[in-house]
Amino acid sequence: MIIYVATLIVIVVIMLALIAVFSKKLLSAIIASGFVSLGVSGLFFFLQAPDVAITEAAIGAGLSTAIFIIALKKVKKGESKDEE
Repeated sequence: MIIYVATLIVIVVIMLALIAVFSKKLLSAIIASGFVSLGVSGLFFFLQAPDVAITEAAIGAGLSTAIFIIALKKVKKGESKDEE
């Protein structure tokens, strides 16, 4: 049973990674990347490594995604000022 769940998580993570790579919009790519990290966190949990799963969820999915979104907003704000 655990093998099937882990296989499903790996397939979903691969699909989300492809969405992140081939997405035309940066925000969509950032969100997909965050979900990839969250999926990997779930995979670590199923592989009996809860400490690594918590760290991946907090840093990989949470903090990194937030930093990328903030950076994207600042870059877009800077682009609009340059156009004026």
